[in-house]
Amino acid sequence: MPSRCALVVDDERDIRELLSITLSRMGLQVDTAEDLAVAQRKLASQAYDLCFTDMRLPDGSGQSLIELISSRYPDTPVAMITAHGNVDAAVNALKAGAFDFVSKPVDLHVLRRMVQNALQLGEQRRAQAQLSNNKLLGESAPINSLRATIAKVARSQAPVFISGESGVGKELVARLIHEQGPRSGGAFVPVNCGAIPTELMESEFFGHKKGSFTGAVADKEGLFQAANGGTLFLDEVAELPLHMQVKLLRVIQEKSIRPVGANIEQPVDVRILSATHTDLSARVADGRFRHDLYYRINVIELNVPPLRERPNDIPLLADALLKRLAADNGDPGYELAEDAQEQLAGYAFPGNVRELENILERAVALCDGGIIHAEDLRLPSPPPATQPTGDAEQPARGQGAAATPPTLPDRLPDALPDFMESLEREAIQKALIECKYNKTKAAAKLGITFRAMRYKLKKLGID
Repeated sequence: MPSRCALVVDDERDIRELLSITLSRMGLQVDTAEDLAVAQRKLASQAYDLCFTDMRLPDGSGQSLIELISSRYPDTPVAMITAHGNVDAAVNALKAGAFDFVSKPVDLHVLRRMVQNALQLGEQRRAQAQLSNNKLLGESAPINSLRATIAKVARSQAPVFISGESGVGKELVARLIHEQGPRSGGAFVPVNCGAIPTELMESEFFGHKKGSFTGAVADKEGLFQAANGGTLFLDEVAELPLHMQVKLLRVIQEKSIRPVGANIEQPVDVRILSATHTDLSARVADGRFRHDLYYRINVIELNVPPLRERPNDIPLLADALLKRLAADNGDPGYELAEDAQEQLAGYAFPGNVRELENILERAVALCDGGIIHAEDLRLPSPPPATQPTGDAEQPARGQGAAATPPTLPDRLPDALPDFMESLEREAIQKALIECKYNKTKAAAKLGITFRAMRYKLKKLGID
């Protein structure tokens, strides 16, 4: 196996010698540079598996070296050496592309673990590059830009905030960040923050001790313990109540948790990725989300483009989804007829990739001979324009008019419960489409609670 090489850039001889000895004992060949110019020359003549750079150099800054390595040598993980307590410099380094940072005086135990993570990072990134590209389908400019950003932020340990509409694939993006990073050998633990009852949140996140409350018949591991050494993905993080936001902020700052009923805290090593389809900055402005937590989880922001902004990717996505459905159903394959392709190309997809998947799954069940036509897609029709009725006594829409009652068929079905269920299903599906598959907004539009909405979705079999 060829020797692995590291570059140490620092103007202090003692630091260069300390890191050289430590890295050499780990089996690395070590080169050193005392300033930016020497580091640039060595990078141009030698491929390195790892680089450490001081924050301040005699002829420039470590920040500029990190930016250079990120742009020209993206396969070389680089870590910043910072002064003790200089959090701003560390955050800026992570944003520039550093995978981690270490503070002076250097803790050798922390340094060794960081080196191991960095060396694993390059190998895992190369091994998983093709797999990841196959998962994130599309050749449009927005999706290519997203792939490049994922590869960059995966090298870092910084918290990443993933924004985007419902159904765009935020969890997929989070998984790719995890898989392409140094924590890919650890667990990826996703959690929907809006789906956990408020009274159970602390136990779910941090675990509990036996007897800590009624029903705690045994010790239970929480989500943070399950993700220890890996990644915790907080989906719909905007739904966290304020008291849990305070506790989460403390965990991020202290890197430790206290299970319910425990007397001592437990250290945890978890990378936090979070996402929401709502405007989190607006929630900060109106006091529903803590600004200090917002800045902690939003060190790096990554926006996932909606499907309507990359229409050229629709045929590729549809083809991949149809192949998967054919494999699941044991069928030879499905094909989109020309009229179906035209309809998909002209549709706005408010529910994004998730809606495309649901549309094709329904079409597969309805089509004949494996050929999907436009009528099999059953795309929602745009609402008709309001026509004047000529009735002077009828109030205009939006001016106190009552909602138009649903039109009943000439003959009601024999089973009234089945008929009522079909009306309920139609109303819920319409509300979901109008609210871009935001279940919270759809529930409010229908005048029911979010919990009631979840119950009805499960009862009616609506995905």
